[in-house]
Amino acid sequence: MTAIKNKQMVVEYKSAIGQDSHCFEPARSKKPLVLAGITIPGCVGLKGNSDADVVLNALTNAISGVSGVNVLGSISDDMCLKKGITNSNAYLQKALQTLDGYVLSHISVSIEAHRPRLSGHIDAMKDSLAKLCRLKTNQIGITATTGEGLTSFGKGLGMQAFVVITAVSKTASFTPEATD
Repeated sequence: MTAIKNKQMVVEYKSAIGQDSHCFEPARSKKPLVLAGITIPGCVGLKGNSDADVVLNALTNAISGVSGVNVLGSISDDMCLKKGITNSNAYLQKALQTLDGYVLSHISVSIEAHRPRLSGHIDAMKDSLAKLCRLKTNQIGITATTGEGLTSFGKGLGMQAFVVITAVSKTASFTPEATD
């Protein structure tokens, strides 16, 4: 008779980084600023064909790094320019469908911008990302920095976001250590 002494879980994972950046619309613009799927009051939006959500776009690019399917480009152009879909959540959902056997397990976001102050919006952005990606808020980290004003983003001309993700295989396998 063989008994299982210890179980060792074998998990395949992939990680990737995504980036996106946009400059601000002119001050007279009525376009809202959207980050991580939420509207940030008191600041003009970012230039772009879509809502220009740099967080969701950077996340979509990171997912493309895992799946190898570039959603931002011809796929998003078709969705935006031909079908009128300007909500970056739609591009994110398209990217999530390309994970093919993987699910997100962690998201880390770093935003560089001089304006607006984002510290009061971080929890709402984490909640939004958690819902959009079917994660818990403790699986998401978001930081914001001015970068000491060294770049155009830190000088208030736009915003930049970097996202690092970890995706794990949906099928974890257990390797039992057999004893006789």
